[in-house]
Amino acid sequence: MSRLDVSGVKKIYTTRLGSNRVEALRNVSFSVEQGEYVAIMGESGSGKTTLLNILAALDEPTAGRVVLDGQELSKVKEKDRAAFRRDNLGFVFQEFNLLDTFTLEDNIYLPLVLAGKPYKEMKTRLQPIAAQLGISELLKKYPYEVSGGQKQRAAVARAIITNPKLVLADEPTGALDSKGTDELLRLFSGIHKEGRTILMVTHSVKAASHASRVLFIKDGEVFHQIYRGDNTSEQLYQKISDTLTMLATGGERG
Repeated sequence: MSRLDVSGVKKIYTTRLGSNRVEALRNVSFSVEQGEYVAIMGESGSGKTTLLNILAALDEPTAGRVVLDGQELSKVKEKDRAAFRRDNLGFVFQEFNLLDTFTLEDNIYLPLVLAGKPYKEMKTRLQPIAAQLGISELLKKYPYEVSGGQKQRAAVARAIITNPKLVLADEPTGALDSKGTDELLRLFSGIHKEGRTILMVTHSVKAASHASRVLFIKDGEVFHQIYRGDNTSEQLYQKISDTLTMLATGGERG
């Protein structure tokens, strides 16, 4: 069952006077099945960030459609978009995006507070998630009192506490050391096995090698894709590395 459908998406940026047009996305089409774990890779300037912003309903395509669980994003009214993102999408960012004046617990509760959920329900939701992510003993601490890996675990908890239809991760391992990266990737694999749908934009071959499918963006288009199949993470890592080399040297479309 398809959770996300992206069809013929184009994005053209035009300067204020219309003298210059930049085609960030040309013709992007793909779908993400419910419960799938997809990584998107590509060189800087390939269109990954633009695509992520469109999928997050932060930007609109010039042409094409993005449909999440049967709802076309462009049909969501501007005044309703913040609530739409809060109710349907979970976000994990490279720089954590935690508020230093809030405890980890309050940071995690924030989307539920904005949705008007009662405290008892928030606490009930958080307890099993905190235990799963190993942060139960850290909830009363502030972001500046914990490590980068612990901050990112809190960010993951905040992303999934709303039971989103889609978790969007933007370079989630980018600010982590090797230990923190390994911990986060194990957590992502764990929440994926629970049936959560994850779409991750990353430059990290290691991070992408944990996904079930890898899409490669080049010059604003989906250029190639790799399915995990029976490959181990090590075998997928090598295939990803080979594909990135092919892209960098002008190889043929896959």
